[in-house]
Amino acid sequence: MPTLTAKNPVPRLHYAWIVAAVTFLALLVGAGVRATPSVLIVPWEREFGWSVATIGVGIALNIFLYGMIGPFAVAIIERFGLRRSVCTALLILAIGTAATSLMTAPWQMVLLWGIVVGSGSGMVANVLGATVAGRWFAKRRGLVLGMLTASSATGQLVFLPILASLAVGQGWRSVSLVVAVATLALIPLVALLLRDRPADLGLPRYGETAVTPTPVLTENPAVRALRGLRTGLRSKDFWLLAGTFFICGASTNGLIGTHLIPACIDHGIAEVTAAGLLALMGICDLIGTTASGWLTDRFDSRKLLAWYYGLRGLSLIFLPYSFDLSFYGLSLFAVFYGLDWIATVPPTVQLAGKSFGEENAALMFGWIAAAHQIGAASAAWLAGLVRTDTGTYLGAFVSAGLLCLVAALMAGFVGRRPQEPALRPMPA
Repeated sequence: MPTLTAKNPVPRLHYAWIVAAVTFLALLVGAGVRATPSVLIVPWEREFGWSVATIGVGIALNIFLYGMIGPFAVAIIERFGLRRSVCTALLILAIGTAATSLMTAPWQMVLLWGIVVGSGSGMVANVLGATVAGRWFAKRRGLVLGMLTASSATGQLVFLPILASLAVGQGWRSVSLVVAVATLALIPLVALLLRDRPADLGLPRYGETAVTPTPVLTENPAVRALRGLRTGLRSKDFWLLAGTFFICGASTNGLIGTHLIPACIDHGIAEVTAAGLLALMGICDLIGTTASGWLTDRFDSRKLLAWYYGLRGLSLIFLPYSFDLSFYGLSLFAVFYGLDWIATVPPTVQLAGKSFGEENAALMFGWIAAAHQIGAASAAWLAGLVRTDTGTYLGAFVSAGLLCLVAALMAGFVGRRPQEPALRPMPA
């Protein structure tokens, strides 16, 4: 694609960092909204008499749509722009969460928390971070992607103690309203500061000296997304990356993000204290995933993934026994597991770019991330069934740990074959 000389001198603080900061906040809030039902499982059980398995259906649908919207979100952003797409998604989240305060039946919970909130949060997911990193950064892309990924995972965890305290002190409906107001308040900031591409401001990407013209996209977003999936299904790399990311989702927000608080309550640990463990994981994740981005710029992504999945598997196998070591055993698990919570994203995005081209990395990662959320939805539902049938989460935790060890082996085979089929470049 041709390049142009920058129309304006590049400022000392490149506007790319402002875009990254706004995106950080959007991902933080969006992920926090999506994860909110994890602190509401017990209140819903008590008020409505719904079982964990019933609630798990709504949460599983939420997680499933959170992932499946991703590839189409990339294509929609390419077609309609970052600012309009993100503002619309935040508005959907605000409306959906506010309406949940009026629900009284399981089908309403499935409709609002599952479909509406799941669809809105899918627009402000990790694919948004991958898109911003690719559009605005030529250098330090891995570091930026690590920071944005960390914000998404941290948002699922760090707000949970506050929301749990609200649920205990003011009732679960207050949680829905507070989350809706916080989401609505972010929209003006996004509308004011977020920009689609550096070329809109006459600037090059961070780390470059020439302006890349904005491509004119004429292809239907759904067609482009589906064409990317068709290309991926013919690729061994895609199946390996999607398979490992399926296990990633099953072992993170699907299992721990959804069921750790109920598991702690089963062992006599207070709800707010359990939410504090998730917040501690979120803080550790912010450090670990940002460091993963830095490492991705410097080391073989396949080896990084093997280490990440292997260590996560060992920590999950340890988790059921940590309950017998009092709160300190769980704290040890929270720190160790939190550093590895979603550190897998930066190396996975880099491997997707190597397999399918940098211009298609965000789109293909969207489909890989869809596998992540399918795994998460499966774990959210199956772990609820295991708990309902056996009275304990032991089988769910150990099974997830063993799956992570399998993912560590799978990661080593990515890229070890002839050239994959290429995805046609984005029309310009």
